Amino acid sequence: MKKYLLILIICSCSIQTFHSQEDDGVVSLAIPTRNSLTFNRYTINPTFSFVREQTKFISIYNKREWVQFDNAPLTYLASFSGRFGENIGAGLGLFQQNYGVLTTFGGILNFAYNAKLGQDSNLTFGINIGAYKSGVNTGNVVTNFDDPSLQNVPENFLMTINPGINYGTEFLDFGLSFNNLVLYNFETSAMIEDNPQQSIQAHVMYTGYMSTRGFFDESKFTALARSDFQKDETIISGVAMVTVPKGIWAQVGYNTLYGASGGVGINITKQIAIEYNYERAFGDLNNFGSSHEITLAYRFKNDNYYDYSREDEVSSILSGGNKRRRVSKSSKSRTASRRATSRTTNETKLATNVSNAKAEAEANEQAKLVSEQKAKAKAEEQAKELAKQQTAQQEAEAEAQLIEEQKAKELAEVQAELDKIEADKKAEARAATRARLEEEQKAKLLAEQKAKAEADAQAKLLAAQKAKAEADAQAKLLAEQKAKAEADAQAKLLAEQKAKAEADAQAKLLAEQKAKAEADGQAKLLAEQKAKEEADAQAKLLAEQKAKEEADAQAKLLAEQKAKAETDAQAKLLAEQKAKAEADAQAKLLAEQNAKEDVISNPTDELAKSMQSITKITEASKVVQNKLFKQFNDIVDIKDQDLKDLKEENDLSDQGITVQPKPFKSVTAENNTLNAIKSDLENVIKTRSEKIDELNRLYEERTEVGEYALDEVNLFYKKEIERLKSEQLKAIEVKAQLDKKLQAIKAATEFEKRRRIKRAAFNNEEDRYSQDRAMLQNIKQTTKLSETPLTEEDFDFGEALGNNIKILKNIDNVESGYYLIIAVHSDTNKRNEFVTNVVASGRSNVDFFHDVNTSKYYIFYDKFENIANANEALKTKGDRPYNGKMSIVKIEN
Repeated sequence: MKKYLLILIICSCSIQTFHSQEDDGVVSLAIPTRNSLTFNRYTINPTFSFVREQTKFISIYNKREWVQFDNAPLTYLASFSGRFGENIGAGLGLFQQNYGVLTTFGGILNFAYNAKLGQDSNLTFGINIGAYKSGVNTGNVVTNFDDPSLQNVPENFLMTINPGINYGTEFLDFGLSFNNLVLYNFETSAMIEDNPQQSIQAHVMYTGYMSTRGFFDESKFTALARSDFQKDETIISGVAMVTVPKGIWAQVGYNTLYGASGGVGINITKQIAIEYNYERAFGDLNNFGSSHEITLAYRFKNDNYYDYSREDEVSSILSGGNKRRRVSKSSKSRTASRRATSRTTNETKLATNVSNAKAEAEANEQAKLVSEQKAKAKAEEQAKELAKQQTAQQEAEAEAQLIEEQKAKELAEVQAELDKIEADKKAEARAATRARLEEEQKAKLLAEQKAKAEADAQAKLLAAQKAKAEADAQAKLLAEQKAKAEADAQAKLLAEQKAKAEADAQAKLLAEQKAKAEADGQAKLLAEQKAKEEADAQAKLLAEQKAKEEADAQAKLLAEQKAKAETDAQAKLLAEQKAKAEADAQAKLLAEQNAKEDVISNPTDELAKSMQSITKITEASKVVQNKLFKQFNDIVDIKDQDLKDLKEENDLSDQGITVQPKPFKSVTAENNTLNAIKSDLENVIKTRSEKIDELNRLYEERTEVGEYALDEVNLFYKKEIERLKSEQLKAIEVKAQLDKKLQAIKAATEFEKRRRIKRAAFNNEEDRYSQDRAMLQNIKQTTKLSETPLTEEDFDFGEALGNNIKILKNIDNVESGYYLIIAVHSDTNKRNEFVTNVVASGRSNVDFFHDVNTSKYYIFYDKFENIANANEALKTKGDRPYNGKMSIVKIEN
């Protein structure tokens, strides 16, 4: 018995990855990189090596699907892909896929070319060419004996072509791709036509950036929706990804066949990144468990920035980095680039003007220095020249300061312009420009420092000259001070005499002022007394007014308190009246409700009494119905558990593990109980539905009576009928669901039973061959000639082979040669029926052989060594009824 062969069959049936033709081992190209929007995107659509790409990657990808199974699907992919030019994207990948004992190994070549349609629109064409080899990996086969059938599974070398197209705008992309459009098998030199993996895939993708604050500022958001239209089914999927500028991204997705997925990625450095994705199947594939995929990638440093994409500043968890985006040169950015070039030209002119002004200033300073040196020689001879030199020095310093201010202002303007350029240009151009300007500023600073040093030396020289001139002036000043002191002494004497005269006059003036002050004081005292009397009178008047105001305020307060007391009393009376009215209304409402309930529970007319009786019967049947539903559900759960136990027993047996069989139980008794419950449940549902219909009929009949049309009884039963109908619809729906689940369990149980029977019936090919020979011998010995001639309608020929000669290789227990095949069957019962009819028609030399590659039986009665004799026999086959679909099959052993 071959271990893992069952897993191989389940995988091929469940996901349709394998494609069996006349020769086994043919596999369609299907790389499972469906959950990532960062790496290996060209395997999703051939144009994605160009679309929204700026850089090139080397990546190593591994995916383990359905990890709870041994030898489950396993994929390895190593690829180099990305954007290689303004209009070109390309990729190259090597892959290996293991499906149980089946292995594929090969490569994918990708090429994409872009055609620009407008300012923000592009049309991209792409193609994936895959070449790979598929066959059985005998190293993964574990058997208890040599199995010749494994040697009959051929290795196939295949080539597939997958073209694609994408139309892109500023934020959106729309595209189509044709998966496995062409699949060619070099071993058979034929095209694979009936390929279930051949499909048309359509996609819509959105790419944009978030404008916010904090951690998610300028994060990139990408969403991709796809529909895969295959021959037998349509698969819809979607993936959304957010890339944070810190070097982290996360993505989630859902696929109607493979289930939900989620993943994260991190830039470890600016070149190295790692990504992990988890996938969990739902529905029919739920029992297969989860899948895991991991990608390790190396990002090449990009020195070129292309149109039709944005290049994000790459950050990592180790190197950090800012989050500013570098925008590639689109039509708008090229306009900005031309503006930047113009600004650079103006900047160069400005720098030239500054340099010329500096040179001119230096020349002027040099000329001034020569002039000052000449002035120095003249200053030694003439004192007047010293004053001129001092004036010239001050002017030179003022002019030098003015030049420095102008240079500082010009440098500030240049710096401002550079900052503006820096904000518009790309990061690398911005860095290069900044470095060049820093070098220029450094050179300018050195030149300025040199000029300042020269100016300091010149100032020092002028200071020395000034000190000498001041010494000469000091001597002259001492002489002038001596003359001035003598003049000051003479002036002081005159001043003392003058001061004495002024003192006498001042004493006289003071006496007069004192007399006047005394008179003024007397007058002031009288005025103050008068003012005090007036103030006392004013205070008395104010006190009287204040007392009158306080009395008025007291009276007003008393009046307000009285009014408030009256208002409170009035409000209390109103509240009591309102409370009494509400109590009366509540009592009245309660009485009305009691009256309504009494009318409903104690009807007076016959129709109402009948409706009440039917309602009680319907409610009672609901209890029985719920009890039957519970019994039905319990039996369904028991059968579901039996199915799980049988499946587990088969799976363990396929792995060579013997399990203790479960105790025998009567399936017939269980089925009889189930049928009785289903019958009772159907009767209860039917009876309850009839009662609800009868209740509805009585309601309509009572509604036609004018005096009952809108009374409380009719209103109550209207709502009651709606409730009962809703409950009944729900009950019918629950029963349908249980029936559906039961049918699914029965089908799965039959499949597992056939697995166990098949495993027990055929231990190996030798047993099968022995049983086939015994069956053929038994048919020939027990079948009698038919009393009435058989017609062609009595024969089931099975699969039609057509007029072409079919070649079969490595058929055990049969010699090589050309065989006249009269029927082909996969089912042994149909095979036995056909052989029996042939023997009953009078031909006893009928025989058959089995092809393990296709599990088909080929029925024949003649064999030839060459094609000529076989063709001649085919032409002269006659009108025997079993020869109606005769064809030739060649066996090569």
